[in-house]
Amino acid sequence: MEVSVPMYTLSDFDFDLPPELIAQTALPERSASRLLQVTHTGLRDLQFSDVLGELSAGDVLVFNDTRVLKARFFGVKESGGKVEMLVERVINNADGAHSVHAQVRASKSPQAGSRIRLAEAFDVLVGERAGEFFTLHFPGDVFALIEQYGRLPLPPYINHEADDFDEQRYQTVYSRVPGAVAAPTAGLHFDHALLEQCRAKGVQLAYVTLHVGAGTFQPVRTENLSEHVMHSEWYTVPQATVDAINATKAAGRKVIAVGTTSMRALESASQSGRCVAGSADTNLFITPGYVFKTVDKLITNFHLPKSTLLMLVSAFAGVAAIKHAYAHAIAQRYRFFSYGDAMLLENCSQPETASD
Repeated sequence: MEVSVPMYTLSDFDFDLPPELIAQTALPERSASRLLQVTHTGLRDLQFSDVLGELSAGDVLVFNDTRVLKARFFGVKESGGKVEMLVERVINNADGAHSVHAQVRASKSPQAGSRIRLAEAFDVLVGERAGEFFTLHFPGDVFALIEQYGRLPLPPYINHEADDFDEQRYQTVYSRVPGAVAAPTAGLHFDHALLEQCRAKGVQLAYVTLHVGAGTFQPVRTENLSEHVMHSEWYTVPQATVDAINATKAAGRKVIAVGTTSMRALESASQSGRCVAGSADTNLFITPGYVFKTVDKLITNFHLPKSTLLMLVSAFAGVAAIKHAYAHAIAQRYRFFSYGDAMLLENCSQPETASD
């Protein structure tokens, strides 16, 4: 059988969103958000707490337990020029010194060998460039310095500085491993009570770690999707999670990824055809035509126009289904993006046309 997959371009993933639908603050209750269920038979408007009714004993929910760093800093170069810095990734050198790759905004790029004073508290040494990022060497434990002096980096479409409420609500309740610069936002809808209800129903909870990078907010800029260079993110899939997935599959139950980051980790670990434990960098770019190997359902927020994440959910649920769902969500005044509402999607990643 010869399979034919429609050729999509960047314009196929654009849509107009009224600015007032971009959620600027989180709801007081995590599970009080809305949930749009998208199936092959149509759409259902639900509350997020209704997700419990869509889960069965023996299913497994896979969460991303990354924790958002206070990765944003303001500083001053030795010349006196002002700098804004966003940590992209924490790296450890062989000699044990702590370093980061960071975006640095300044009127003139800092030179290797120079120093930048951050938060009026400590100096970092500028090292070599790493593509679009600068390597910055910290004078001590990078995680401790970031936690003590950094600021929580809210997404660029949220128009206020992070406050105490954001510091609590822009983390999942199960966040554990520091390293992300953006939250795995589908998980923000789960509170402790809902997680306990899932366990009581017999739903397994499993975890991966994927440190979300700032590239998650970057739109694709090439009309030809094959020319896009995907940003890289580090992930790990533990053996316990693989075992839970295998048991779920063997029992004929469903693997549900909570968020596109969990999805990317699981699918990156499944390129051999089955999910295997391990840690690696992934630059997996999922577009329509990709056949998913592990995930059966996906819980996810609404994504930016022309973004890789919109392409991912379109690959998973179908381009036409996602366009219909987004049009419905806009008409029904759903809240969009990180602090917004959610969707529950089914895997429909079969080739859209085929001929013998």
